[in-house]
Amino acid sequence: CRGMPTWTPLATLEVSLVMADERAPMRGYCWIPLSRHAVELHELTPGEAAAYMRDLQRVGRAVQAITGAVKLNWEVHGNTVPHLHTHLFPRYRGDPLEGRPIAPKSITEAVYGPGEFEWFAGELRARLATAS
Repeated sequence: CRGMPTWTPLATLEVSLVMADERAPMRGYCWIPLSRHAVELHELTPGEAAAYMRDLQRVGRAVQAITGAVKLNWEVHGNTVPHLHTHLFPRYRGDPLEGRPIAPKSITEAVYGPGEFEWFAGELRARLATAS
């Protein structure tokens, strides 16, 4: 079993954070919580909503460039943890969930080899520091 993630903050963006962990269910998986407390998208001002979308686009663009994912699946949540956040699941040909919906708890094997998460985290930090 992979154990429980510790969620390393990788970047602070315009209105959100980027969190990831080597025990993620997919290579390149991140979750992006809003920096301030809100539970629903409609609680954001129009400016915050636009900024949050810009943050999601920045993360998605960087993750796809780094991982070569063929598709990015997004899930907006806030029910189990009552705080607005978005999960980003990069998808790959031949991934364990190919042709099926996301079921992160069904992934029990490590998705990163030795040093791969550290490399991914460094690449993502660098791309987010320079991208807009």
